[in-house]
Amino acid sequence: MSATPGTTRIEKDSMGEMPVPADALYGASTARAVANFPIANRPLPGAVIHAFGHLKAACAQANKDLGKLPPELADAIIAAADEVAQGKHDAHFPVDVYQTGSGTSTNMNANEVIATVANGKLGLGATTKADGGVHPNDHVNMGQSSNDTFPTAMHVAGAMGTRGILEPALQNLQAGLDEKAKAWDAILKTGRTHLMDATPIRLGQVFAGYARQAWQGHANATYATKCMCDDLEIGGTAVGTGINAHPKFAAMVCTTLTERIGIEFAEAEVHTEAQAAKDAFVEAHGHLKTIAVSLSKIANDIRHLGSGPRCGIGELNLPAIQPGSSIMPGKVNPVICESVMQVCCRVIGNDATVTTAGLGGVGSIFELNVAMPVMIDAFLESVTLLSNACNVFVDKLLVGLEVNEARCAELLDASLMTITALAPEIGYDKCSDLAKQAHKEGKTIKQLVGELNLMPAERLEELMDYDAMTRPG
Repeated sequence: MSATPGTTRIEKDSMGEMPVPADALYGASTARAVANFPIANRPLPGAVIHAFGHLKAACAQANKDLGKLPPELADAIIAAADEVAQGKHDAHFPVDVYQTGSGTSTNMNANEVIATVANGKLGLGATTKADGGVHPNDHVNMGQSSNDTFPTAMHVAGAMGTRGILEPALQNLQAGLDEKAKAWDAILKTGRTHLMDATPIRLGQVFAGYARQAWQGHANATYATKCMCDDLEIGGTAVGTGINAHPKFAAMVCTTLTERIGIEFAEAEVHTEAQAAKDAFVEAHGHLKTIAVSLSKIANDIRHLGSGPRCGIGELNLPAIQPGSSIMPGKVNPVICESVMQVCCRVIGNDATVTTAGLGGVGSIFELNVAMPVMIDAFLESVTLLSNACNVFVDKLLVGLEVNEARCAELLDASLMTITALAPEIGYDKCSDLAKQAHKEGKTIKQLVGELNLMPAERLEELMDYDAMTRPG
């Protein structure tokens, strides 16, 4: 469709005439929504629109197979919807994130764009409505309601995000941490609890713990994907009763979506629950929040272990990737860790948004949740941020991360808590007194106990074996 920039055409919807940009593929309903919601001045993420393309194609295929939609119209709708799924018409989906809470405006946007493109393929001109052609409501939206299509598209987009980018990113993070854990397994350092010195630990053990968190993060992403896939609302139509939809329609749509996307989708067992509440969606984002909590722990530990270079802990050497100060020459900061931790803050904030939008009396009211666009916007942002943060953490930090072995040995030798290994032989109270004395006199535990001749030198050496302290039994 081509037109002079700035010109309009007149389209009609159930509320009357509406001017529409002459070159727009959408119609009156979309233009009305654009005028009504100048809030964020940004549309929903493209992933939602692409999910709508897959969904509308699957719906047309089901209606064709059920004999409800003429084959020539169905095929044109499927071809047009495929283009939407491929992102070819993203510019024609301008409806703001903060729109009607059911996502009706975006559903109609999809119906109108697909109808226009389909009519063009039928040789009827680029119009949302044509005699003998595709109608956005009667054909593209056949057997559907915004109340079941938008939440279905939410789940499809969410699943494609968690399966397609988040799960691989967490696997990448786990692999990077596992590599460090194995490479550094023999390096000894002092442990810390309550920010205070504790008994020895191997650096490999520390990073094995981080790798396990990444493994659990991948499991959480998998759980989030499952939450998205198991209860698709399609087929519930207006209030979950399935009015105007064929009884086999929903199952057929889910089968086609599974074939198209490569992720197994299933119809909701109880449509009235799936549409009236978004508990599964809240649960899914809860898994993303847990991933953020894990990432925050890993990033914060590493930035503290790398603090210095002279006046901090300094057990790790973080790669220097940019100057750290506009006034202090030579300063280098743990910027990747800080970036990742800001992502975690955002994801935890998004979880509050998703949770609040799912609350009864806020989003979930009677037979429909009416805060869905903001939920999927927050969810997809979390998926994108977490995925990118994991990959950047590996590429910009883990790959170049090094150990200051001399500093690890220095701090471990100075630790007072190595005396814990002597407690079974000389008692807790005596060890406590010795730790205080060593600290006061500026001596190591090994040095003080040796000077006091509290046990044979051979036995002291045996008990003060730092590596053995990390391998009980």
